[in-house]
Amino acid sequence: MVDLTEISAVVAAAGVLVGVVYYVLEMREQTRSRKTDLVMRLYDRLSSNEFQEVWHTFRTSDYEKYDDIFETPKELFMAINQVSLFFEGVGILLKRKLANIEIVDDLFGETVVRAWESAKMPIMKARNQLNDPESYYYFEYLYNEMKKREQQLASKTA
Repeated sequence: MVDLTEISAVVAAAGVLVGVVYYVLEMREQTRSRKTDLVMRLYDRLSSNEFQEVWHTFRTSDYEKYDDIFETPKELFMAINQVSLFFEGVGILLKRKLANIEIVDDLFGETVVRAWESAKMPIMKARNQLNDPESYYYFEYLYNEMKKREQQLASKTA
């Protein structure tokens, strides 16, 4: 026969278990919410007037005529660095799993691809000229991950 002490011990254990499950689910949701907030703040930065001016300079400039990164006009040099540093940060968050590829793709999408394809040549020149093969590694990582995702999505719809 089951006595009252055993029943209360089972109920207490069940209560603890329910509390632990609730806590774990709440922590997961809080982590997801923080990651989303972090990426949304980056998106807010991308859409700022200041960044849009830099983006315009970045997207409308001719990089091919500058073989030496130190000959690049200051405004263009700064635009390349600002855009590259922005996406470097997004790449770091993605690599460290502080952002997921789905939300990064939804928010930045083709902008990442266009940015890397525009910045690739000056970045490669800078890597060679400065003997720094790791320069903007995470920006390149972000681009590669975006291209992988693009291929995965294309293969699912084909």
